[in-house]
Amino acid sequence: MHHLMQQTISPRPQSVVSSITQVSDFSDNANPRTGPYLEGNLKLQGTIETSCEVLCCKFSNQGEFLAVGLKDGSIKIYDPRTCQCVFSLQDEDTKLPVTQIRFRHFSEDEKPEYAHILIATYASGHVKFWHFTSGKCLHTINETRQTLCMALSPSGSRFMTGGDDNMHIYDEETKTRISTLGPSDARDKMDGHRFRVFSAQYHPNYPHVFITGGWDNTVHFWDDRQRHSIRMISDGPHICGDALDIDATHNHILAGSWRKNDVLTIYDFASASKIKDIPIDPMYSSKVYSCQWLGKDNIICGGSDMNMACVIDRGTLNTTGHLGDLPKAVYCIDNDQNGNYPLVAIGSASTIFLVKMEKKS
Repeated sequence: MHHLMQQTISPRPQSVVSSITQVSDFSDNANPRTGPYLEGNLKLQGTIETSCEVLCCKFSNQGEFLAVGLKDGSIKIYDPRTCQCVFSLQDEDTKLPVTQIRFRHFSEDEKPEYAHILIATYASGHVKFWHFTSGKCLHTINETRQTLCMALSPSGSRFMTGGDDNMHIYDEETKTRISTLGPSDARDKMDGHRFRVFSAQYHPNYPHVFITGGWDNTVHFWDDRQRHSIRMISDGPHICGDALDIDATHNHILAGSWRKNDVLTIYDFASASKIKDIPIDPMYSSKVYSCQWLGKDNIICGGSDMNMACVIDRGTLNTTGHLGDLPKAVYCIDNDQNGNYPLVAIGSASTIFLVKMEKKS
């Protein structure tokens, strides 16, 4: 993603679905294949074809919608059950790529007009609040930079944006900037980033604490009430996409790197220490742009070079599922967090592949 600064939709386009080969046995690697194929325990649920390159995607909090951010600055909202486009978001500000999408937290007692709001960031520096069912932009913030990532606090009362070495903290209700966090001027301290930031995640259990990662091979831990980072992981992942995720149950961080070696690493959140690098079968290895915990037992990641996405068993560290031979890099991955076998959206070129793991017999 760091290289990149009216659609035709059908429920399940036969030309795409029929071209995907399903291979159930990982030993069957001698058979020549052309075009996308699935191996192992992943099953195709549907595909979404767009007319523009997909850069980010996000399921709504209950999984009933999938928002897809495109290179031309538009956002398309789909029903993942039918793969139909149901809403489209774009205005005169949004000509440059969408860099990240988050659905606003809401409670059941809120008015309906507050329930269908998403926040999107753009390479233009705009941060927009969309009421997506009506297509109306409710509020726009214009940051004088390329805004590349965003995270919402667990309560939804605050959100942060990143792009350069500074993190902007906003009050969600008033949309006003509370503070700007960043590195100090001290030369003997590394208490903030020195290069671009591409990924950020609030910890689900700590309302003011979030982590960030980017080009400088560090992961920083922040308290959004303090000006500088409170601790860091040095010699860490080289992050070029949405490649940080937090497992609140085990208090583990998953990080993905856009590099040839050690592309997936697990860290302990409390101590900021490395637990282990995850070895990936060379046949299914890529420079990672995006990664996530998948249910309680698996990991999913995707990237470039081999243009693939793969599922890794968290216990055995074996690759159990693989979507390969994609037309371009996998820039984005998201799952609907529905149980241990959630629906997964994988974005490559102008296509979203919707896949699901098969339950173990």
